[in-house]
Amino acid sequence: MDNRFNKVFSFFDPLNIEFSPSSYLIDTFPSCFLFYHHIKHKNNNLKYCTNQLNNIAIMTLVNHLNALIILDVGIKNNIVTSITYVHIHDKSIIKTVHSAVNVTSTEAELFAIRCGINQATNILGISKIIIITDSIHVVRLIFNFFVYSSQVYSVAISKELRKFLITNNNNFIEFWECPSHFN
Repeated sequence: MDNRFNKVFSFFDPLNIEFSPSSYLIDTFPSCFLFYHHIKHKNNNLKYCTNQLNNIAIMTLVNHLNALIILDVGIKNNIVTSITYVHIHDKSIIKTVHSAVNVTSTEAELFAIRCGINQATNILGISKIIIITDSIHVVRLIFNFFVYSSQVYSVAISKELRKFLITNNNNFIEFWECPSHFN
């Protein structure tokens, strides 16, 4: 057998249980994920989006069961920097900054999502995770195991989310898109 492609797709593991059609995260927990997309053509969209984000922040401050994760990834001089903020009720903000070279912005975004989810799910009692990102299309990769270059991140995030969702039937996660120019 020719093994030359194993170096190209070194992260692909077709026997991983996460790739089994009967165990896809989105199919196993269909009502536990909500996606909110930014609508570019809507009038007063900036005001509406700002109000929604303000409401999310206020609800996170009031409810000790919510975790708010805000992500941003940028590239400058071929260096990718990802920043993850995690805020939980009245606890201090957790800020994580990572820089890397020779990675794509998609990989950096998935890594930032993974870091935020790991931090939020390790705090006892959290039942709702809200992730705000400017790359909602990257979030979709978590649920698509056929994109080989991002499988290592998809599987890791999927396993962490599976543990979180199995813990309590009321646990769920929201993904909000907020374009960078709104910041």
